Amino acid sequence: MSRVTATYRLQFRGGMTFDHAIEIIPYLKRLGVSHLYASPIFTAVSGSTHGYDVTDCNAIDPALGGREGFDRLVAALKAADLGLILDIVPNHMAASLENAWWRSVVEWGPTSPFARHFDIDWREKLTLPILSRPFDEALAAGDLKLRLDANEGCLVLAYFDNLLPLDPTSYATLASAAGDDPLLSRIFAIANEAVSETADSMHAAIRTAASDTTARTDTERRLAALSQDPALISAVHAAQPWRLLYWQEASRHLSYRRFFEITGLVGVRVDDPAIFADSHRLILELVRSGAVDGLRVDHVDGLADPTGYLQSLRGEIGADTYLFVEKILEGDEALAETWPIEGTTGYEFITALAETLTDGAKAEKLAAAYCAATDADRDLEAERHAAKTLMARRNFAGEVSLLVDLLQSISVGRGEAEPQADETLRDGIVAMVTGFPVYRTYGADGGLPSRDRSLVDDIAARAKADACDKAHAAIDLVTDVLFGRVPAEARDTANRFRERFQQLTGPVMAKAIEDTLFYRFNRLIAVNEVGGDPDDIFAEAGVFHRSMIERVETQPHGLLATATHDTKRGEDARARLYTLSEAAETWAEAVDRWRAMHRGQVAGLASGPAPEPDTEWLLYQALVGAWPEDLATDDEALAALRDRFSPYVEKALREAKRRTGWTDIDANYEHAVAAYADRLLDPANTAFLNDFTTTLRPFIRAGVVNSLAQTVLKLTAPGIPDIYQGSEAADFSLVDPDNRRPVDFGKLAEALHRDHPAWPDRGVPDLATFKPHLIRIGLALRAADPDLYTVGTYLPLDVSGPMRAHVLAFARSYQDRLSITVAPRLPLALFQQASDLRAPGLWEGTELHLAGQGAFTDALSGRELEGGIIGLATVFASSPFAILTR
Repeated sequence: MSRVTATYRLQFRGGMTFDHAIEIIPYLKRLGVSHLYASPIFTAVSGSTHGYDVTDCNAIDPALGGREGFDRLVAALKAADLGLILDIVPNHMAASLENAWWRSVVEWGPTSPFARHFDIDWREKLTLPILSRPFDEALAAGDLKLRLDANEGCLVLAYFDNLLPLDPTSYATLASAAGDDPLLSRIFAIANEAVSETADSMHAAIRTAASDTTARTDTERRLAALSQDPALISAVHAAQPWRLLYWQEASRHLSYRRFFEITGLVGVRVDDPAIFADSHRLILELVRSGAVDGLRVDHVDGLADPTGYLQSLRGEIGADTYLFVEKILEGDEALAETWPIEGTTGYEFITALAETLTDGAKAEKLAAAYCAATDADRDLEAERHAAKTLMARRNFAGEVSLLVDLLQSISVGRGEAEPQADETLRDGIVAMVTGFPVYRTYGADGGLPSRDRSLVDDIAARAKADACDKAHAAIDLVTDVLFGRVPAEARDTANRFRERFQQLTGPVMAKAIEDTLFYRFNRLIAVNEVGGDPDDIFAEAGVFHRSMIERVETQPHGLLATATHDTKRGEDARARLYTLSEAAETWAEAVDRWRAMHRGQVAGLASGPAPEPDTEWLLYQALVGAWPEDLATDDEALAALRDRFSPYVEKALREAKRRTGWTDIDANYEHAVAAYADRLLDPANTAFLNDFTTTLRPFIRAGVVNSLAQTVLKLTAPGIPDIYQGSEAADFSLVDPDNRRPVDFGKLAEALHRDHPAWPDRGVPDLATFKPHLIRIGLALRAADPDLYTVGTYLPLDVSGPMRAHVLAFARSYQDRLSITVAPRLPLALFQQASDLRAPGLWEGTELHLAGQGAFTDALSGRELEGGIIGLATVFASSPFAILTR
């Protein structure tokens, strides 16, 4: 096994292929990572930008270079003594006709060999939510056409570019209307002899029959004429194992489990051992061959039984393969001890950084300023509950309806005197789902583990306190079913209810919090991050130390993330925005000025002002995070930022779901806000641009220090540093797709080949130049002594003196080795006292109590320092950061 000491996340697609990845291996080697951490590489839908829409999990995507290109990449990595970690997607596949398994299911329905591969409720027809209007309207408009798909060898019902294969048993529906068309007669005969197991032969025979161009042309004309008969089209549609659905109906009814709200991604039943084997053949081959050193499991909480899946996967890949999971830990939630994994992908580390790099002492001032600016007394918990309720009752109404049906059947089976009304059961389910403080529980057949039973009891008690009396019985019933307290004859239904309930609470949490509340409650958007909470700013100073001590105990080999392809903004944008917590009054006054400057840009719509005050507050913060370090306001710079900012604004408005949304767009509102945002970046708007950049200057300077502080902390904290592509330089990206832009690796390599820049006499260094060298030094330390920085003891260090609140210090020890990290906190206040953070007077009287005696070497400067009690002025003499080793 190749020892993982640091990973580099690379997003394939968008121009990044295996051969391009080979070209950057020398750069990765020089940077100091041990493993390339690849986004999904398996065959995905044509033009996929991310690879999570897999169409063939047992083939490597030809768009990336195919198996030959992959093998070249593996060989090049091994030659450089680098390893490979793969991101795998067991929870779902693309519901696309490019997916051979899905195509078979569409064509053959429940008789398909792959009908049980997907999480489909076969008590009804497979729903296909692809229509842009209700079926009757599409039928009347002639949107549906009968066609011959000569390439695939089948008859289809075409809806524009969607060529949906007809069930061969339904071809007979056309027989009487087809007349004496010889090719159709031949196709009918071929289909009449076919079964799903011989589908390939049927398709080949039809392709051969349709190879006669003249006959095919005549048949296409005949099918076009038949398509003019709505009654025939309706009859053909009714004969299929699927039914077409207006896409807006998907949230209310869908016969298959989707990934979150994405109907184009269908759940896979990897809890079935045969389907696990079928969908993991190539993955296991790559691991067993030694090509892959580790796996990252995408969306583990979406699986029916995450614990069982991880145990099965561990059994197949062996103890020496690294295994990470994408898992959001909420609050004090701990990883399940039964999961045989190295750890998570590291979102909780971002939360720990947010809690220590924001100024909790001034949180109340920021809260007051936010409320004053938005003309509202914002109740975070009420807004959290409202967002969850919206998701459960509207966006996931269909999933809740399925639970209602299951619960009703269990209720009847229990012989209750009077069955509960569906709406009462719905109220009880929604009360429980919205009450979850974490993503889910982890029960399997028979009930819940003890930790989850306590959690559900607490949720039920709170739900009853808030619910009407008639919902109490429904809440009790939900609890009984989750616990397995049902008659023997109802156990299968109870298990199904528990499975689908557990697969629903996570999506409701994610979509309500990350993709709704985080765009509604904008007090400090830096803490509105995946795995985080808008209240993270209220943490006490010691929370980082406690979190890191826990990491050593629970996941010393888990990943340490500061940016991913899913984070809401770049790591350096977030670090800069943390500084707003130090100057609530300054920030609020600035927003007031800027709003006044643009009062004439606010549109007075019937639905209210556009943008409203809260959206203005959001827009100015987002601009602060994304603004270039050099404060450039020339036409070219502003145009480049506008090209990135405009899509962000649209996404932010739709995710907030207040006055517009992805499914109910208010174009007038969006256009008004877009015009306001464009005005902010208009070169002619000089008064604002001058004021904005002047106000921003100290926040940018302090943000650089925060960026470097979080980098130093990541390099020496318990776990494995993960570097997201391009974030080793300055990363001021907005939410995806902005954070997935192609990276200029030539420019990154050039910066790393320069000499390590010295800390300037005044101000701060250029982030894009200084940060990569800092990372290279830190990763070299980890590579030389990996145990010290993973399983080594974590010890908070005492700092005494007047500036102690502005320093974070800790030691890592393992056997006879010791490393000490010292980084500044809350730099905005520091710069108010000195233009150079190394100024001796700034740190006068503030001392660090080092762990142990003897000489230490500062890895960042090469200086030697004596142990014991040492002044911060000495520690920070070369730069306001130190990694002392001995």
